Amino acid sequence: MKFFLLTDNIDTLMGMRLVGIEGVVIHERAEVLKELDKAVNNSDYAILLITTKLVDLCPEVISELKLKLTRPIIVEIPDRHVTKKVGESIDDYVSEAIGVKLRGD
Repeated sequence: MKFFLLTDNIDTLMGMRLVGIEGVVIHERAEVLKELDKAVNNSDYAILLITTKLVDLCPEVISELKLKLTRPIIVEIPDRHVTKKVGESIDDYVSEAIGVKLRGD
């Protein structure tokens, strides 16, 4: 079982390759959908990493796949260009999952 990365950033891909994770650099929604389809249909991949910027290009598709697929597990990862703090992202995920806002903004 392998990891695979979908990213919009060559630096993120290079960093992941240092630890043995292969992936592709893509930038357009159509490319994301194409590569996502290939990745979820590859039985070698157990975990699919996808950068926040790419998730933002097709959030409805990613959400649906996360809910219906048992494998691969789709994990959104921030890259170096994300302005949100990681803790805020986690709060957002939990709030969305349970339907209760955790932070008071």
